[in-house]
Parts: sequence; structure tokens; C-alpha cells
Amino acid sequence: MPRAEASALVHRTGQPGYTESLPRVPASAAAARRLVRLALACWRLDVFAEDAALIVTELVANTVQHARRESIRVTVTRLGREAVRIGVVDFSKAPPQRRDTNGTVEDGRGLAVVEHLSAAWGTEPLPWGKRVWAELRGGQ
Repeated sequence: MPRAEASALVHRTGQPGYTESLPRVPASAAAARRLVRLALACWRLDVFAEDAALIVTELVANTVQHARRESIRVTVTRLGREAVRIGVVDFSKAPPQRRDTNGTVEDGRGLAVVEHLSAAWGTEPLPWGKRVWAELRGGQ
């Protein structure tokens, strides 16, 4: 099983961020939540903590279920004074599919939750896979 590895970084754009490589297993959602909460606390953006924790949980769960290979990468980037982007990178090029669900279906609601809680979300193709991301902004 791959070893978790966390790091803080500054992007070429000057935006600070935190990243962590995690095994592609359900238990990695807890480590992803810790990373997100740490980043938000460091930036004094705790106001986003609950929504961000739920978003990263859903993104990790989706990746665990649908991606391939043994690891994923979680990213938290500060976009501005009151804006952050949470991303999960995996090695699958297949874009996530948001499903319309009715009230009786328990599976498949993850991206609907992400869409509801975030100011914006999307998928960024990468040469080796994709990044699924969601943004939280003050005054949403």
C-alpha cells in the first residue's frame, strides 16, 4: 500500500496550497478531511471547514469507487482572500458522471452534494488522469 505523503507548497501563481498523496482506499477520506481542515485553519478560513470536509469526502469516495491504480492526490489551494479549491487527482481519464437521483436511491449522490455545497466544481484533464475540484468562496 502506498505511503501517505503531505506537503505545503506555493504554486507558480503565488497561491499557497497543501497536498497529500494517499492510498486509494475508503479510509483515506479521513486523512483528506484532516488535510483540508489543517489548510483552512492555517488560512483562518474555518468558516468553510464543514462544507469542505463533506466535499473532500465525496470526491475521495468517488475516486475510490471509480478510479484505478493504488494512490490518489488531494490538493487544497487558496485562490484568494476568501476562496479555496479542493481537488482530488487520480489516474483515470474517465470524467465523473453526476447522476440525477430520486429520494429512494442512496448511492450516486456525491457529485450532487459537491455541486450544492460549492460555488463551482469541475474536472481538469491531466496527461495521466484527471483532477476533480470544487471551490468554496466567501459570500456564496
